[in-house]
Amino acid sequence: MIGEPLIILNSTDSTNNHAMQEYRAGRGQVGTAYFAIGQTHGKGQREKAWVSNDGENIMLSLILQPRNINIQNTFNLSCAIALACSDFFSIYAGEETKIKWPNDIFWRDRKAGGILIESAVSGTKINAMIVGIGINVNQISFPAFPYKAVSLRQITGKEFDPIELSRQLCLCIQTRMEELEQGKIEKQLELYNTRLFGENEEHVFRSQNIERKAKIIGVSQLGELIINDGTETSYRLGEIEWVL
Repeated sequence: MIGEPLIILNSTDSTNNHAMQEYRAGRGQVGTAYFAIGQTHGKGQREKAWVSNDGENIMLSLILQPRNINIQNTFNLSCAIALACSDFFSIYAGEETKIKWPNDIFWRDRKAGGILIESAVSGTKINAMIVGIGINVNQISFPAFPYKAVSLRQITGKEFDPIELSRQLCLCIQTRMEELEQGKIEKQLELYNTRLFGENEEHVFRSQNIERKAKIIGVSQLGELIINDGTETSYRLGEIEWVL
């Protein structure tokens, strides 16, 4: 079962770093989850930092080993994890929970969580995937964030136990991973696109240092963002970025 055991770390540099080190040392088994009360160097997408107040939020990394994931189709795992995180967040925040491509969790126009997936690779073979998840739970001030952010406490007016919520999140991930193992990839992508932040809306994007406004069409099975600024074009991660 995913999240068994759930290991609590008082402090670490990054839960993803810790999980990867434990896996490579043979101490971290598949399914193990590492929850950090504090991180000194939390990691986000594209080498950005993930900043969180100690003890207030979910800072979690999992060791996973999906059988049908290889270097060519890693977006399938990203899709499943993003769905699981949105499943979890929407339990408390409702249908305004969205997935911002590639795998951020948004509520309305504010960032509520992020996902970072790293691989333990031998040649072209993926031995394990380290899935890092950060979700804003009790934090109410985000001075270090370069974008609008929101937490469950701000949305609901309630305080939560981040560790217990992490256990619930792991159950959501278990469900979506079982679907992935059963080959329900097309179903998951269809649902991902129904929850896509900004779908059929115009947003500003930057590609090759050129900014332009384009309508979001959807996301392909390869994980490409499809936009239309007069011409429909698909972009892989790293080829285009949002200008918020």
